[in-house]
Amino acid sequence: MRNAAGALSLAIGLFLVSPSPRAADKPTSIGLVVLVVVDQMRADYIDRYGHTWSAGLKRLLEDGARFSEAAYPYLNTVTCPGHATIGTGRFPARHGIILNEWWDRAAERRRACTDDPKAATLTPSGSLKDGHSGARLEAPTLAETIGEQGGRVASLALKPRSAMMMAGKRAAALVAWYDDSGTWATSNAYTPTFPAFAADYILKHPVEALRGASWTRLLPTVRYKGFDDGLYERPTNGWTANFPHVLDSEISGRGARYYRQWQRTPFADAYVADLAIASIDALNLGKSAGVDFLGISLSALDAAGHNFGPDSHEVQDVLVRLDKTLGRLLAHLDARVGRGRYTLALTADHGVAPIPDQSKKDGLDAGRLEPEKIAERVNEALVPLLGPGKHVAMMNYTDLFFARGVPEKLAANPDAIRAAIDTLAAEPGVLRVFTKAALVSSPADSDPVRRAAALSHHPVNSGDLIMVPKPYWIASTDAATHGTMQPYDQRVPVILYGAGVKAGVYKSPATPADIAPTLARLVGVPFGGTDGRPLIQALTRDETAARSTHVPPD
Repeated sequence: MRNAAGALSLAIGLFLVSPSPRAADKPTSIGLVVLVVVDQMRADYIDRYGHTWSAGLKRLLEDGARFSEAAYPYLNTVTCPGHATIGTGRFPARHGIILNEWWDRAAERRRACTDDPKAATLTPSGSLKDGHSGARLEAPTLAETIGEQGGRVASLALKPRSAMMMAGKRAAALVAWYDDSGTWATSNAYTPTFPAFAADYILKHPVEALRGASWTRLLPTVRYKGFDDGLYERPTNGWTANFPHVLDSEISGRGARYYRQWQRTPFADAYVADLAIASIDALNLGKSAGVDFLGISLSALDAAGHNFGPDSHEVQDVLVRLDKTLGRLLAHLDARVGRGRYTLALTADHGVAPIPDQSKKDGLDAGRLEPEKIAERVNEALVPLLGPGKHVAMMNYTDLFFARGVPEKLAANPDAIRAAIDTLAAEPGVLRVFTKAALVSSPADSDPVRRAAALSHHPVNSGDLIMVPKPYWIASTDAATHGTMQPYDQRVPVILYGAGVKAGVYKSPATPADIAPTLARLVGVPFGGTDGRPLIQALTRDETAARSTHVPPD
């Protein structure tokens, strides 16, 4: 099946396959590559809200290389595929991570992208029953490759899928995330025990220290655009639409509301960054003869966007505070690793749509798709043709999965498959519907909608029918969400900074899949066969000669 996915990528063929760098290409000064992924950071936030930044984000924009036209080219713009694309330099059709979760046909159950029944989750105090790993990835990550070359790898995030998709599948010094039960966790796929230095840091810096704290605006209110109490905001966890947002002061068990609240504040991003700073010191990252890797995924912006929308004061304040957090991280990298000894890339896993209720009020064709109800209506349309029963197993975001045995029945009954397609296509807010066969067999390069769906389509993991939403329609009950091929979901920052990088604004096409091969080129790590390409125009050394050797996709 991997060959089929690779054939699809070649057929689509608008992206260069990156060459494998020569060992001599490595600038000897670079000891650490840092990957920062800001969950749900739209590219236009830079122009809309950048006037309030004065520290880390400002420094990256002024002294880094920004690819202003960067965008994902595929349909399923959600967290797990985004981090996998950034980590591997490949698109979902080839790395296999199509959504945050999908229907496991063999097990006949829903599975998250990191579910691994063979793995165990480890915490500082013991283990949990569920298991996670990067085992479902079908392509190597840059971090894995650096690890195979003898480098140390650390990957930190609030979400397990974010940490693991940056790290990959193999052993690492630290791959950690914040478990929903209220504790930090890792997997025995990476290390046999929770790393002692991280456990010690967590013990000395308990998340619970902020009980009763208030998340307030960092800047004077007049510095924020728009209104604090947006008409269609949908705050959760006991909060209102207005600042301040107060964290519970009482904690009754690991599942207490406090932990959910804390994860949805800029305080959580600051904690992840501080743990990353502690990891730099404890693991001595960037100080050995080789190259090390540090991945950091920050998710407070994603929570704010889902609850309050992209125009909210909450989103703006998360970015203001992120600017300060990244300033502190850069200062530590300067002091500990040394300027000229590290290269950093910043991007996002996806953007976010406007709140559809507001878009509709503004006169646009906008609304909410309800996947569960859509699945029920498709099932009802199939009953007269296939008989009673559950014919649809699940619909998640864009993908509809039929139950076991149903695809074979549909193949023998053209009227039934037509009824399913027509029912799905008749839904308000649906732009196009594709079958698996249409996406696997078609070159798709002349049809931008089909091409985006094909780049997200995996021959085994993807749904049997693929729904493409219209602009300004979302499949969520949150105030706002993402997961489409629209520019507000696809367009994200791609910024390179540090050793080997030429500062400037670059208007040439780019995608987050270009980051891994670019960093690999800079540090001389062999990393061929990617859909992304090295962004050599932003590198200080002339790399054009190395492009003559092409490595075919694996």
